[in-house]
Amino acid sequence: MHEKEYNSAVREWSDRLFRFVLKSTGNMADADDIVQNSFEQLWIKRSQVEAAKAKSFLFTVAYNQCVDNHRVKTRRPHTALVDSPASGPTPGVKKAIEKALGNLDSQSRTLVLLKDYEGYSYEEIGRITGLSDSQVRVYLFRARKQLKEFLVCIENVI
Repeated sequence: MHEKEYNSAVREWSDRLFRFVLKSTGNMADADDIVQNSFEQLWIKRSQVEAAKAKSFLFTVAYNQCVDNHRVKTRRPHTALVDSPASGPTPGVKKAIEKALGNLDSQSRTLVLLKDYEGYSYEEIGRITGLSDSQVRVYLFRARKQLKEFLVCIENVI
């Protein structure tokens, strides 16, 4: 990967990577640090990473740092999880979704964010998380089921 390709990767993937990490950690400062560290790792290993695989490399590094970050810190609820376009969900719906995501374990939350928020394929998620395609499907199914059970319970929404 050349400097020009690296700069292109920064322009193309920095916003999506930041959004993923912010949703995973729930903390703006941690997200900034993890994104910066991910791009630093890409720069350090630029001679070993093909430009076409920069996205996968960045998200894999960021995912691993999110897991490490979660291990170090105590579990706390997420606060800034849903980006809101003007015609998007109401604040109450956003709050319920944030609360539901906060109740998931770290791995389940990451899978939901990668698939449903970022639009990755099962294969890409498997490469990022180190899980097999079938594991991704099963864990994602269970996570979505848990989200559904949480969201249909009226006490959780109110």
